[in-house]
Amino acid sequence: MKTPVSVLCPAPLREDLPDVLVNALNDVTAVPDWLDAEDTLPASLVLAVTRDGLELRDHRLKKPLTTRVDFVTGAKAHRRKFGGGKSQAIAKAVGVNKARGITVLDATAGMGGDAFVLATLGCSVRMCERSPTVRAMLADGLHRARMYSAEADAELFEILSRMELVAVDSLVHLQSDFSDVPQVVYLDPMFPARKKSAEVKKDMQLFHDLVGADADADGLLEPALALASHRVVVKRPKIAPFLAGQAPGYQLEGKAGRFDIYPLKAFAETAKTD
Repeated sequence: MKTPVSVLCPAPLREDLPDVLVNALNDVTAVPDWLDAEDTLPASLVLAVTRDGLELRDHRLKKPLTTRVDFVTGAKAHRRKFGGGKSQAIAKAVGVNKARGITVLDATAGMGGDAFVLATLGCSVRMCERSPTVRAMLADGLHRARMYSAEADAELFEILSRMELVAVDSLVHLQSDFSDVPQVVYLDPMFPARKKSAEVKKDMQLFHDLVGADADADGLLEPALALASHRVVVKRPKIAPFLAGQAPGYQLEGKAGRFDIYPLKAFAETAKTD
């Protein structure tokens, strides 16, 4: 069951919000008006608008947990600089070791981590995220990173230019008419968290509570296979069954998870990199 979310946005901040965030925040909550003070919040999860961007706050813990999407600093920035490049499993799964400029539809974008890695590797990535709250956080992270990088980091700005977020449900988008069919459809559906709380990071548990179970995740595979021109890649925990019970053409396994690859067409030999 999904945990309800309230939007906290003090009135002085509302006039400065860009339209992309206003539209994203309007999709998050059924509360008619955004709230001004935290002591009036009816929910335990709060999406707070601050001068530094959106942050999700979990007030169910003794020490509130706070998380945000950040492409400039932290783990995403570290992985961009030191992540291993084309030797990464995700790069091989998508086919970056075989072709340049691969187009990817990330139909389960989440906080944008994998999409950012793929864009760093030269892919053009369109992102879908069904949770309005997560989508708002992702839109905010992209907006802040673009504003910063336009002035201070040309390399990051170029990477972000290869990332596009669309405000539509993944299943609907997969079945849309495409003028530019993606070469790869990438799926990373939510898998139930393990029972022992010590085994689950608090921020990941928060994400599970926010998004809920992807009970209809199996329904993504068939339209993904119908849409992609070259392959479908499914990211799964090691213990997870095949999506929709359909065995992949082959797998790439890591320490904690695996990539199930459903090949449809080989990448052109002329597109190989050195």
